[in-house]
Amino acid sequence: MKLEVVRPGFATTVQDLGRPGHAALGVGRSGAADRGSFRLANRLVGNPAGAAALEVTLGGLVLRASAVTTVAVTGARCPLSKGGLNGPITLWPGEELALGTAESGLRCYVAVRGGIDVPPVLGSRATDTLGKLGPPPVTAGMLLPIGPAPAVFPVVDLAPRAALPAEPVLRVTPGPRRDWFTAPDELLSTVYTVSPDSDRVGIRLTGPALARARHDELPSEACVPGSLQVPPSGRPILFHADHPTTGGYPVIAVVEEDDLDLAAQLRPGQTVRFRPAS
Repeated sequence: MKLEVVRPGFATTVQDLGRPGHAALGVGRSGAADRGSFRLANRLVGNPAGAAALEVTLGGLVLRASAVTTVAVTGARCPLSKGGLNGPITLWPGEELALGTAESGLRCYVAVRGGIDVPPVLGSRATDTLGKLGPPPVTAGMLLPIGPAPAVFPVVDLAPRAALPAEPVLRVTPGPRRDWFTAPDELLSTVYTVSPDSDRVGIRLTGPALARARHDELPSEACVPGSLQVPPSGRPILFHADHPTTGGYPVIAVVEEDDLDLAAQLRPGQTVRFRPAS
Protein backbone atom coordinates (compact mmCIF):
# COMPACT_ATOMS: atom_id res chain seq x y z
CA MET A 1 0.00 0.00 0.00
CA LYS A 2 1.15 3.48 -0.86
CA LEU A 3 -0.04 7.06 -0.66
CA GLU A 4 0.69 9.17 -3.72
CA VAL A 5 1.60 12.81 -3.16
CA VAL A 6 -0.38 14.76 -5.75
CA ARG A 7 0.65 18.14 -4.32
CA PRO A 8 3.10 18.53 -1.43
CA GLY A 9 1.66 21.77 -0.07
CA PHE A 10 3.78 24.62 1.22
CA ALA A 11 6.22 22.40 3.15
CA THR A 12 5.62 18.77 4.13
CA THR A 13 8.00 16.37 5.87
CA VAL A 14 7.87 12.89 7.36
CA GLN A 15 8.14 13.01 11.16
CA ASP A 16 7.95 10.73 14.17
CA LEU A 17 8.93 11.41 17.79
CA GLY A 18 12.55 12.00 16.81
CA ARG A 19 15.94 10.54 17.66
CA PRO A 20 16.79 11.54 21.25
CA GLY A 21 20.02 10.54 22.90
CA HIS A 22 22.48 11.58 20.18
CA ALA A 23 23.26 15.15 21.29
CA ALA A 24 26.84 14.15 22.19
CA LEU A 25 27.31 13.35 18.49
CA GLY A 26 25.88 16.71 17.45
CA VAL A 27 22.58 15.15 16.33
CA GLY A 28 19.43 16.84 17.63
CA ARG A 29 16.16 15.18 18.60
CA SER A 30 14.11 16.55 15.69
CA GLY A 31 10.69 14.89 15.23
CA ALA A 32 7.21 16.41 15.22
CA ALA A 33 7.12 20.05 16.28
CA ASP A 34 3.65 19.76 17.85
CA ARG A 35 4.00 16.42 19.56
CA GLY A 36 0.54 16.43 21.13
CA SER A 37 -1.20 16.83 17.75
CA PHE A 38 1.12 14.22 16.26
CA ARG A 39 0.31 11.63 18.95
CA LEU A 40 -3.41 12.30 18.63
CA ALA A 41 -3.34 11.71 14.86
CA ASN A 42 -1.71 8.32 15.39
CA ARG A 43 -4.12 7.39 18.16
CA LEU A 44 -7.10 8.17 15.92
CA VAL A 45 -5.97 5.57 13.35
CA GLY A 46 -4.89 2.94 15.92
CA ASN A 47 -1.13 3.42 15.44
CA PRO A 48 1.53 3.43 18.15
CA ALA A 49 2.17 7.01 19.30
CA GLY A 50 5.52 7.21 17.49
CA ALA A 51 4.52 5.87 14.06
CA ALA A 52 5.80 8.08 11.25
CA ALA A 53 3.29 10.58 9.87
CA LEU A 54 3.29 13.75 7.77
CA GLU A 55 3.86 17.24 9.18
CA VAL A 56 2.25 19.80 6.86
CA THR A 57 3.06 23.50 7.15
CA LEU A 58 0.09 25.78 6.37
CA GLY A 59 -1.77 23.03 4.45
CA GLY A 60 -2.02 22.63 0.68
CA LEU A 61 -1.24 18.88 0.71
CA VAL A 62 -3.14 16.54 -1.64
CA LEU A 63 -2.83 12.75 -1.24
CA ARG A 64 -4.26 9.90 -3.34
CA ALA A 65 -4.88 6.44 -1.88
CA SER A 66 -3.94 3.26 -3.78
CA ALA A 67 -6.16 1.06 -1.58
CA VAL A 68 -8.65 1.43 1.24
CA THR A 69 -6.77 3.62 3.72
CA THR A 70 -7.61 5.17 7.10
CA VAL A 71 -6.09 8.56 7.86
CA ALA A 72 -6.56 11.32 10.43
CA VAL A 73 -5.69 15.02 10.35
CA THR A 74 -4.95 17.04 13.50
CA GLY A 75 -3.19 20.25 14.48
CA ALA A 76 -3.80 23.57 12.73
CA ARG A 77 -7.40 24.21 11.70
CA CYS A 78 -7.71 23.73 7.94
CA PRO A 79 -10.54 22.74 5.57
CA LEU A 80 -10.51 19.14 4.30
CA SER A 81 -11.98 17.76 1.08
CA LYS A 82 -13.40 14.82 3.05
CA GLY A 83 -14.19 14.21 6.70
CA GLY A 84 -13.09 16.56 9.44
CA LEU A 85 -10.24 17.32 11.79
CA ASN A 86 -9.50 15.09 14.78
CA GLY A 87 -11.33 12.01 13.53
CA PRO A 88 -10.63 8.96 11.31
CA ILE A 89 -11.22 9.37 7.55
CA THR A 90 -11.58 6.43 5.14
CA LEU A 91 -10.12 6.87 1.67
CA TRP A 92 -11.18 4.47 -1.08
CA PRO A 93 -8.85 3.34 -3.90
CA GLY A 94 -8.09 6.32 -6.14
CA GLU A 95 -9.75 8.79 -3.77
CA GLU A 96 -7.93 12.01 -2.86
CA LEU A 97 -7.69 13.94 0.38
CA ALA A 98 -6.90 17.66 0.05
CA LEU A 99 -5.90 19.97 2.88
CA GLY A 100 -6.78 23.62 2.35
CA THR A 101 -4.78 26.54 3.71
CA ALA A 102 -4.71 26.58 7.50
CA GLU A 103 -7.10 29.15 8.98
CA SER A 104 -5.43 29.20 12.40
CA GLY A 105 -2.25 27.57 13.60
CA LEU A 106 0.67 26.58 11.39
CA ARG A 107 1.19 22.81 11.31
CA CYS A 108 -1.17 19.93 10.48
CA TYR A 109 -0.44 16.24 11.02
CA VAL A 110 -1.65 13.48 8.72
CA ALA A 111 -1.37 9.98 10.17
CA VAL A 112 -2.15 6.88 8.10
CA ARG A 113 -3.04 3.52 9.62
CA GLY A 114 0.19 1.48 9.49
CA GLY A 115 2.47 4.54 9.49
CA ILE A 116 4.73 5.94 6.79
CA ASP A 117 7.21 3.12 6.25
CA VAL A 118 10.35 4.91 5.06
CA PRO A 119 13.79 3.60 6.15
CA PRO A 120 14.83 4.81 9.63
CA VAL A 121 18.07 6.73 10.19
CA LEU A 122 19.61 6.43 13.69
CA GLY A 123 16.42 4.74 14.80
CA SER A 124 14.03 7.44 13.55
CA ARG A 125 12.08 8.27 10.39
CA ALA A 126 12.05 12.00 11.21
CA THR A 127 13.25 14.55 8.68
CA ASP A 128 15.85 16.78 10.38
CA THR A 129 15.97 19.92 8.23
CA LEU A 130 19.13 21.24 9.93
CA GLY A 131 21.11 18.01 10.18
CA LYS A 132 19.88 16.73 6.78
CA LEU A 133 19.00 13.35 8.27
CA GLY A 134 16.04 11.14 7.49
CA PRO A 135 13.83 11.16 4.38
CA PRO A 136 13.88 14.18 2.06
CA PRO A 137 11.02 16.71 2.11
CA VAL A 138 7.87 15.43 0.40
CA THR A 139 7.53 16.30 -3.31
CA ALA A 140 4.83 15.89 -5.97
CA GLY A 141 4.68 12.36 -7.41
CA MET A 142 6.33 10.74 -4.40
CA LEU A 143 4.88 7.37 -3.38
CA LEU A 144 4.87 7.00 0.39
CA PRO A 145 4.95 3.35 1.54
CA ILE A 146 2.53 2.37 4.30
CA GLY A 147 3.50 -0.18 6.92
CA PRO A 148 1.42 -3.15 8.11
CA ALA A 149 -1.80 -2.21 9.87
CA PRO A 150 -1.60 -2.56 13.67
CA ALA A 151 -3.60 -5.27 15.40
CA VAL A 152 -5.69 -2.76 17.37
CA PHE A 153 -8.43 -0.60 15.89
CA PRO A 154 -9.28 3.04 16.61
CA VAL A 155 -11.66 3.32 19.54
CA VAL A 156 -12.98 6.87 18.96
CA ASP A 157 -14.47 8.60 15.94
CA LEU A 158 -13.88 12.17 17.14
CA ALA A 159 -11.46 13.83 19.57
CA PRO A 160 -12.36 17.54 19.81
CA ARG A 161 -9.56 19.89 20.86
CA ALA A 162 -9.70 23.43 22.22
CA ALA A 163 -9.09 26.23 19.74
CA LEU A 164 -5.62 27.75 19.67
CA PRO A 165 -5.41 30.99 21.68
CA ALA A 166 -5.45 34.21 19.68
CA GLU A 167 -2.75 35.70 21.94
CA PRO A 168 -0.45 32.84 23.01
CA VAL A 169 1.50 33.06 26.27
CA LEU A 170 4.44 30.72 26.80
CA ARG A 171 5.79 29.81 30.23
CA VAL A 172 9.54 30.17 30.81
CA THR A 173 12.13 29.34 33.45
CA PRO A 174 15.30 31.46 33.86
CA GLY A 175 18.12 30.54 31.50
CA PRO A 176 21.78 29.96 32.41
CA ARG A 177 22.84 33.38 31.05
CA ARG A 178 20.07 35.55 32.44
CA ASP A 179 22.66 37.72 34.19
CA TRP A 180 24.19 38.69 30.83
CA PHE A 181 21.32 41.17 30.32
CA THR A 182 20.83 44.56 31.95
CA ALA A 183 17.05 44.12 32.39
CA PRO A 184 16.21 40.42 31.85
CA ASP A 185 12.62 40.89 33.07
CA GLU A 186 11.91 42.93 29.92
CA LEU A 187 11.48 39.54 28.25
CA LEU A 188 8.32 39.10 30.34
CA SER A 189 6.86 42.56 29.68
CA THR A 190 7.43 42.66 25.91
CA VAL A 191 4.96 41.60 23.22
CA TYR A 192 6.93 39.91 20.44
CA THR A 193 5.94 39.26 16.84
CA VAL A 194 6.81 36.03 15.02
CA SER A 195 9.12 36.73 12.06
CA PRO A 196 8.55 35.22 8.59
CA ASP A 197 12.14 33.93 8.85
CA SER A 198 11.02 31.31 11.39
CA ASP A 199 11.27 27.59 10.63
CA ARG A 200 11.62 24.21 12.35
CA VAL A 201 15.08 25.19 13.60
CA GLY A 202 14.03 28.35 15.42
CA ILE A 203 11.19 30.82 15.84
CA ARG A 204 12.63 34.31 15.31
CA LEU A 205 10.94 37.09 17.24
CA THR A 206 10.83 40.81 16.50
CA GLY A 207 10.37 43.54 19.09
CA PRO A 208 12.46 45.78 21.35
CA ALA A 209 16.05 44.59 21.71
CA LEU A 210 17.21 43.10 25.01
CA ALA A 211 20.26 45.06 26.15
CA ARG A 212 23.37 43.11 27.09
CA ALA A 213 25.21 43.68 30.37
CA ARG A 214 28.16 41.64 29.11
CA HIS A 215 29.65 41.80 25.62
CA ASP A 216 32.47 39.25 25.81
CA GLU A 217 32.42 36.08 23.73
CA LEU A 218 30.51 33.07 25.05
CA PRO A 219 31.96 29.63 24.27
CA SER A 220 29.41 27.33 22.63
CA GLU A 221 27.36 25.43 25.18
CA ALA A 222 24.60 22.84 25.10
CA CYS A 223 21.08 23.96 24.18
CA VAL A 224 17.75 22.23 24.74
CA PRO A 225 14.41 22.58 22.93
CA GLY A 226 12.75 25.79 24.09
CA SER A 227 15.99 27.71 24.66
CA LEU A 228 15.55 31.45 24.07
CA GLN A 229 18.90 32.42 22.62
CA VAL A 230 19.64 36.11 22.13
CA PRO A 231 21.97 37.01 19.22
CA PRO A 232 23.70 40.43 18.89
CA SER A 233 20.46 41.94 17.51
CA GLY A 234 18.97 41.56 21.01
CA ARG A 235 15.86 39.81 19.63
CA PRO A 236 15.28 36.27 20.91
CA ILE A 237 15.24 33.09 18.85
CA LEU A 238 13.19 30.22 20.27
CA PHE A 239 14.99 26.96 19.47
CA HIS A 240 12.51 24.34 18.28
CA ALA A 241 12.35 20.85 16.76
CA ASP A 242 15.48 20.93 14.55
CA HIS A 243 17.59 23.24 16.72
CA PRO A 244 21.39 22.82 16.93
CA THR A 245 22.68 20.95 19.96
CA THR A 246 25.00 23.81 20.95
CA GLY A 247 24.90 27.59 20.62
CA GLY A 248 27.26 30.49 21.14
CA TYR A 249 24.75 33.18 22.15
CA PRO A 250 23.45 33.62 25.72
CA VAL A 251 20.22 31.83 26.66
CA ILE A 252 18.07 34.19 28.72
CA ALA A 253 15.23 31.72 29.42
CA VAL A 254 13.82 28.33 28.42
CA VAL A 255 10.23 27.70 27.36
CA GLU A 256 8.55 24.88 29.27
CA GLU A 257 8.46 21.58 27.36
CA ASP A 258 4.66 21.42 27.70
CA ASP A 259 4.32 24.76 25.86
CA LEU A 260 6.44 23.82 22.84
CA ASP A 261 3.40 22.32 21.08
CA LEU A 262 1.71 25.73 21.24
CA ALA A 263 4.91 27.40 20.05
CA ALA A 264 4.92 25.06 17.04
CA GLN A 265 1.59 26.54 15.92
CA LEU A 266 2.76 30.19 15.97
CA ARG A 267 2.24 31.84 12.57
CA PRO A 268 4.38 34.62 11.07
CA GLY A 269 2.94 37.97 12.11
CA GLN A 270 1.31 36.53 15.24
CA THR A 271 2.17 38.03 18.62
CA VAL A 272 3.39 36.04 21.62
CA ARG A 273 4.26 36.81 25.23
CA PHE A 274 6.19 35.06 27.98
CA ARG A 275 5.40 34.60 31.67
CA PRO A 276 7.24 32.88 34.51
CA ALA A 277 6.50 29.19 35.00
CA SER A 278 4.90 28.52 38.38
